[in-house]
Amino acid sequence: MPFQFDHLHTLTTLIDEGTFEAAARRLHVTASAVSQRVRAMEQSTGKVLVQRTNPVRTTDAGDVVLRYARQVLLLDADAAAELRLDGGDPDGGGGGAGRVSVPLAVNADSLATWFLDALADLPAELGAVFEIHREDEEHTTSLLRSGTVMAAVTSTPEAVQGCTVAGLGAMRYRAVCSPEFDARHLGGRADPELLPQAPVVNFDRRDDLQDRFVRESAGREPTGPRHYIPASEDFARTVLLGFGWGVVPERQCASEIAAGRLVELAPGHPVDVRLYWQRWNLRSPALDRISEVVRAGAADRLHAF
Repeated sequence: MPFQFDHLHTLTTLIDEGTFEAAARRLHVTASAVSQRVRAMEQSTGKVLVQRTNPVRTTDAGDVVLRYARQVLLLDADAAAELRLDGGDPDGGGGGAGRVSVPLAVNADSLATWFLDALADLPAELGAVFEIHREDEEHTTSLLRSGTVMAAVTSTPEAVQGCTVAGLGAMRYRAVCSPEFDARHLGGRADPELLPQAPVVNFDRRDDLQDRFVRESAGREPTGPRHYIPASEDFARTVLLGFGWGVVPERQCASEIAAGRLVELAPGHPVDVRLYWQRWNLRSPALDRISEVVRAGAADRLHAF
């Protein structure tokens, strides 16, 4: 696959930006030039690489080439950093001179409670910039498979093809509600038997933590009204304000439980979600260092399993 370097760069930029026009602006070329470069890659492989939708999407063959393109660009940035070259990205899209652009997939609760603190421990001289894709921990591996990201926090212990996997620890959650909600819906005694009919807060329609907790604690399927709050801090605040009960990260609710502003529905029975770090199996000083600080941060802030 004798791809030209600028063609690989064009493909990653197109997928990141979403449209030919946006990619052209970032690359300081015309949209026609972007299209011609992608078409040249498709002619080279004999396969369609990009679906011309809005935003554009890679095909299965495009996923393979996109992973390859990101790996080539990462190795190029690594080499430039080690050689202390400061020519940087000609279009500035990689974050500036000497910057390594690293796309990662992380679930919302990790972002809100520990992941960014871990990344903050990276040395400034690494010069990395990040594009964080917020995705449910059960679905972050799909972004690894497609080549969209280089590494991900995931609940999947089986390694994606071409990746390595390491355990991070368990994210601990507590099922909680406000005292007023308890008095109004749970008999003032946090009765788990009343949970299936009580209003509940879900992160989004794929969030199954609350349903799992009801099935395990009450042995029935939940039927109560649902609120959907797709932001970690807003989710915790919605529970605190009494809209419904919910399963909240321990780091976001422990002080509220201690102060009596939240009632724990099953003391001594936390909900643990095991998290793993999956990354490309690629020798890269930048990705190696990022993986080190993520694992160290998780060891300090998650529960061992």
